[in-house]
Amino acid sequence: MKNNLEDLHNHLFAQLERLSDEDLKGNELTEEIKRANAISSVASQIINNGNLALNVGKLKYNDQIQKTPKYLEVKSV
Repeated sequence: MKNNLEDLHNHLFAQLERLSDEDLKGNELTEEIKRANAISSVASQIINNGNLALNVGKLKYNDQIQKTPKYLEVKSV
């Protein structure tokens, strides 16, 4: 997977644009709202996971912890 936070940012703004479409009415609007809620929920979890990894990286950098699970390691770019 090659998505990053910039991609997430772009997806969220694209969703906002779809929700702002004044021609969307009835079932189409209802479906777009459901999609927006799902995207928002997933986005929140991605952000929470990123914050967790960042906090673990800070703790490791400050020698407050020695070992971290591989999935929480922050990779340098």
